Amino acid sequence: MFQKIKNWLQSQSIDFKEIHHQPTKTSEESAQTRGEDLSIGGKALVLKVDDSYKLFVISAAKKLDSTTIKKHFNTKKLRFATKEELLKLTGLKPGSVPPFGKPITDLELFVDNSIASNTKIAFNAGSPTDSIIMLAEDYLKLSGATIFNFSK
Repeated sequence: MFQKIKNWLQSQSIDFKEIHHQPTKTSEESAQTRGEDLSIGGKALVLKVDDSYKLFVISAAKKLDSTTIKKHFNTKKLRFATKEELLKLTGLKPGSVPPFGKPITDLELFVDNSIASNTKIAFNAGSPTDSIIMLAEDYLKLSGATIFNFSK
């Protein structure tokens, strides 16, 4: 997955920094390891909205506002994907999902305003030991995500 992301970014002429590091288990550990502020971390969350799975990306310094997401999709049914569902959908374990929909994952992508207001985004790129840091502007342009506010 890491190589797939790197190849895609390079094919799109996107500048990025890659960091290989010790495994991290939390957003705080990842930020510390990268030497970056927690707020630029892009936390990728796979949620089941009604009967479909979608990818939501928020700043690692924020919490998900599920009420806002339910209102946005006009639903009462919302939950996190299980580890098994995540593995089946992405081939990845929790904490290693990159913040990209197609062509990296086959998930519809939604990005919170907390990411759009940052200069950079840092994220785990398919593993707990590989991170990428890039300009948020490039990320947003490349991702094709729907942007709205769903964090608190």
